[in-house]
Amino acid sequence: MIKNKPLVSILVANYNNEKFLSRSINSCLKQKYSNLEILVHDDNSSDNSIEKLNTFKKNPKVKIFYNKSKKQNIAALDAANSYYKIFKKSKGSIICILDSDDYFHINKVRRLVQIFNKKKNICFIQNLPKIKKEKKFLKKKNINSRLSFWPYLAPESCISFRRDFMINFLKINKPFKKDFKSIWLGFRMGTYAYYCTKQFFSLNEHLTYYESLGESKKYTFFGKKWMQRRKDSFEYLKKIVKKRQILNKNIDYLFTNIFSNIYKFKI
Repeated sequence: MIKNKPLVSILVANYNNEKFLSRSINSCLKQKYSNLEILVHDDNSSDNSIEKLNTFKKNPKVKIFYNKSKKQNIAALDAANSYYKIFKKSKGSIICILDSDDYFHINKVRRLVQIFNKKKNICFIQNLPKIKKEKKFLKKKNINSRLSFWPYLAPESCISFRRDFMINFLKINKPFKKDFKSIWLGFRMGTYAYYCTKQFFSLNEHLTYYESLGESKKYTFFGKKWMQRRKDSFEYLKKIVKKRQILNKNIDYLFTNIFSNIYKFKI
């Protein structure tokens, strides 16, 4: 039994995901943890997402917000700004984020609260995803909490954090501009948690069901977009860590340097 039951805010970002949106929100409502709020931000969807959201309007746990400003039309930055906008509206001391095409295991929030209560020095948790591929969910193998300069970081729907952590993170990442345009919020927050605050924890439990859709399919192995994202990731790491001499000795960094020259990127 959990004695300390803090309010948990689940932030859901949606853009044209009418097919999965209801499943995503319902996975939050079915959690075996009651003290939570669900904030959904729709980023000018052109499909039937609004109709789907209207079915949840009478639920007191669900709060719906709509984008009233101009989109940047850069998927990673638009999603990050969606989360930022509803974070400001949230009240929870623990925050979970969820892309609207993914969904949570029924015990996810309860398990995260247990860990945050027990590990007072931890401010950021990433859990394992079950990744859907060709109608089957594949379990990602264990993730090591020791990261290299090309770290494995779980998808955004797998991360959770304390409110104070996000406030401090936003001091160096606000607003989300067009620099590092291919770098998603999860990578930014994960590297900040590991390298800057040292409050990073990898939970080797499959608590998130992850759909590999949309933008992620554009990044083919060794393709130009894939290499551009590696380049942007290293640039972001250099900004966060400020230890370029370590990067110069890193094989991944040297590898990316060679291919960046082939693709005419600068790094």
